[in-house]
Amino acid sequence: MKKILVVGSLNMDCVVSVPTMPAPGETIMGSGVDFIPGGKGANQAYAIGKLGGQVQMLGSVGPDALGETLKANLAAVNVDTTGIVVNQAEQTGQAFITLDGQGRNSIIVIGGANQSLTTEMIDQFKQAIADSDIIVMQLEIPLEVVMYVKEYALSLGKTIIVDPAPATKDIPTEFWNGIDYIKPNETELALLTNREGTSKADVLAGARELIAKSVKNVIVTLGEAGCLLVTKDQELTFEPYKVEAVDTTAAGDCFIAGLALSLSKSEKIEDAIRFGQQVSALSVMKKGAQTSVPSIAEMQEKWG
Repeated sequence: MKKILVVGSLNMDCVVSVPTMPAPGETIMGSGVDFIPGGKGANQAYAIGKLGGQVQMLGSVGPDALGETLKANLAAVNVDTTGIVVNQAEQTGQAFITLDGQGRNSIIVIGGANQSLTTEMIDQFKQAIADSDIIVMQLEIPLEVVMYVKEYALSLGKTIIVDPAPATKDIPTEFWNGIDYIKPNETELALLTNREGTSKADVLAGARELIAKSVKNVIVTLGEAGCLLVTKDQELTFEPYKVEAVDTTAAGDCFIAGLALSLSKSEKIEDAIRFGQQVSALSVMKKGAQTSVPSIAEMQEKWG
């Protein structure tokens, strides 16, 4: 099994449960508050670890109880946390999530220590990059850090997976070059390619644009419509796995984790995508981010 390195964010999620999303200016009564370990990077590392992968996390937290809790939670599923820096000048990142009765969410992220991650900090852990086979990143840390890690990993011939969330417009052209796998959803893809629509034609056009910018594989997750793989030579549609959604908070992170884990076992991309879909499908049946990640036993019970 190949070694996976996740470079990204760690947040403590404050999840507020509501019957419906409040409209602007509206006050509603919630039904509960939960504090759950999260952050896109940490979620992906946690899921890979819980599913049995060999994984290390690089990131930054503050000198507070939240940071200690996040590190301990990762260590509990055998994630190597020696690359998580404690920044004495910042607080640990937090996310405030409103979750409605249909499992839909809206999220506000306070970056905190995640935004203080620098290329100099990364330099302390270049050996970890060299020792890993697959590098997984997201955009909840500074873009310059993501690009710095990507360029170094590319020079070493590593497999690079990017979850471009939260998506933003006007990303430099050189960002895309050499990425092996990128996984936006249809809304993120529209932002990344400066498009207004999310129809199938828009999705295909956006994916082809990223391929033209030297991304090797574009995987677009489409929610209840499944997902789409676009490469230079083919376009494949993957039907969804039907489940009853409770909370979609970490669905994309679980997909990335399943994808990376399968690739670490040298499985075909089609099988890796299906496994990612299965992990993601089970995750939306539970509430929270890392608390929703399924175990291997749960995966086997559900999917065989």
